[in-house]
Amino acid sequence: MKEVRAVVSLHPPSSTPAQPLRFPLLFPAPEAFPDRRTRLLLQQSSTALPAVVWCGTAAGTEGVAAWSAESAERAAGAESAVPLLPEHWRGWFGRPGLSGHRLAGTDDEPPTGRDWAPAFTLDSARVESAVLTMEAHDTVAELSLTTTVESLAGGPLRVRHALVNTGRSPYVVDFLDVVVPVPASACEGLDFTGRILHERTPQRRAIVDGLWLRESRRGKAGHDSATLNIVGTSGFGFASGEVWGTHVGWSGNQVYRTELRDGVLTIGGGELLLPGEMALGHGDTYETPWVYFASSDEGLDGLAEQFHTYLRSRPSHPASPRPVNFNVWEAVLFHHDTAELIELAELAAEVGAERYVLDDGWFHGRRADNAGLGDWWVDQAVFPDGLKPLVTRVRELGMGFGIWIEPEMINQDSDLYRRHPEWILSTGGRIPLLQRNQLVLDLSRPEVVAYLLERIDALLTEHDISYVKWDHNRAVLDGGSSRIAGGPAVHAQTLGYYTLLDELRRRHPHVEWESCSAGGARIDMEVLDRVQRVWTSDMTDALARQPIQRWTGQLVPPEYLGAHVSAPYSMYSGRYMPLAFRAATAFFGHFGIEWDVREAEPQERAELRGWVELYKEHRALLHMGKVVRVDTGAGGPWMHGVVAPDATAALMACAQFDDGLNTTPARMTIPGLVPERQYRVRAIHPPTEVALSRADRVPGLPEEGVVVSGAELARVGVTMPTLCPLQIVLLLAEAV
Repeated sequence: MKEVRAVVSLHPPSSTPAQPLRFPLLFPAPEAFPDRRTRLLLQQSSTALPAVVWCGTAAGTEGVAAWSAESAERAAGAESAVPLLPEHWRGWFGRPGLSGHRLAGTDDEPPTGRDWAPAFTLDSARVESAVLTMEAHDTVAELSLTTTVESLAGGPLRVRHALVNTGRSPYVVDFLDVVVPVPASACEGLDFTGRILHERTPQRRAIVDGLWLRESRRGKAGHDSATLNIVGTSGFGFASGEVWGTHVGWSGNQVYRTELRDGVLTIGGGELLLPGEMALGHGDTYETPWVYFASSDEGLDGLAEQFHTYLRSRPSHPASPRPVNFNVWEAVLFHHDTAELIELAELAAEVGAERYVLDDGWFHGRRADNAGLGDWWVDQAVFPDGLKPLVTRVRELGMGFGIWIEPEMINQDSDLYRRHPEWILSTGGRIPLLQRNQLVLDLSRPEVVAYLLERIDALLTEHDISYVKWDHNRAVLDGGSSRIAGGPAVHAQTLGYYTLLDELRRRHPHVEWESCSAGGARIDMEVLDRVQRVWTSDMTDALARQPIQRWTGQLVPPEYLGAHVSAPYSMYSGRYMPLAFRAATAFFGHFGIEWDVREAEPQERAELRGWVELYKEHRALLHMGKVVRVDTGAGGPWMHGVVAPDATAALMACAQFDDGLNTTPARMTIPGLVPERQYRVRAIHPPTEVALSRADRVPGLPEEGVVVSGAELARVGVTMPTLCPLQIVLLLAEAV
């Protein structure tokens, strides 16, 4: 049997034998997984697919678990109960979970349109450790279905379907979504949109009747990606309200959906399949991406904590403290000169950088963005002695060496394109419109993957490289493959990307990887299972970066979020920002520097080194703590930070972006500490000889700090100074 898509489970199956189940079923069982937060109550009526009677937090489990089988069965018979795969035949008049049809197998059959409304019968349901597996079939439509639900560390669930064509003739899948019904108390929705340099822009709306559908057809999530689709009770905030969120773990075309139909609210999503992209022959399987669900009765921060905890439990999570990156892009662009690059490396080491990243421009013919992509060998015209003199000097300075690549792209002005013009994604016999002077290589071709594997493997083998920044600068347009006469190939392209990166990771286990996609246009759970960092956005203007980092952090914990101190005048906005504001913004991510520090005054470099030292001192807390964001009124300062898992410490920022609307100083509250415990609270700042500004002095807070209770910090807080625009104050609370 050919498998069209395969995703390796991140958690090996338990050796515990599976047990047949009885309904109603609460999954995961509280007695087996008391620390898991999101649960489903399922009930089966007759032989149909089990319906989800309830989805919510563990806090609501006590009452739900006491339901009788009779009451659960009555609820499952009601219109409010919907299976994880909604079916039209059951009276569901919304968007179904499966849309597809069968092609003719013989001359006397209709050419198309058969078996479009399947009715699945449950064959078995079993729980194995934290995994629920349900198998079903439809003998008329000649389809079988396996639904897998997994309870994850930290509390989220993830669900996927696998559909098998058991018939003789081909079955075309239009879409196969995973859907979960949520309580009708959710009346507001939140997801994200954006553009390049402005990713993860929140958009909030009232939920009304109908279907809210977010689609990405860019071959990746895109700068306007929904990222998370969230619904919640009226007025939900960072620390209040009940919320439910879903995320599609797939790096190609995506769909997110919210639907209110006949009083029933559902959320879900899956892969967006192009026309005819998924035609299953006899015995073929289509497996959906993992679709992640979480619920929280502690607002958006509670939801984020579940995803963060899960990501931190994965084997791919970075094990070492996040080193300070120094990236040369904004300092030199395409102008590469070994002597200048070594000078930058020496200054980078002087200010405390721990990793040096050579960005775009080092490879054959790459003097601008219109040539060279595909020719992945060192340009001898620019580096006559190769990269080794630079790499050697960087390593002598005690820094790791990183390098930029963009393997999936190709320029027409390249040796590779001149040899293999057929290796691009295209359809209709035409060359797609150029974006950023580049086209997309067809990774559905094994020979293309093999070529890229050979070139990148050689680069990593020949040089002491411990870090790779993997870029993907353009959207996929005309995503077809000439190997199938221009047929759609985005699904196969995505699998080719996984195959290439996975094999490189296997061959070079010491290398860390960063996902960059013209900034933050490819951030999802599948990517995050393969990389140790994401480039949050190409926008390095610190003021514009504040909301991008805040909202990307709804899914991704801070240690993954690349955040750099750029030049005083942003190359993207032209806006001036003081060093303290730029550094304090980068402080709450994976800290780095992207600035031509040759142009900095000695005093500026000393202050920058102070910020680097401060980051190194506190990065363990910054990168393991629970993210907290304080709800504040319009015009006031933004307050956010992290609280240690054991609540022994917290590090908070109070940031003023523009002229405040209020003359009364704001109060910084710190949620999440132990109410009865005493904490010493003090302002922190870099160890520098520069005189403290007015913003660094907190009224009523001496340099050595004051001791207050966790309850007082949560309810009353600390009075902040009246900040000027582009000022940030950092507070550290430590248990006494």
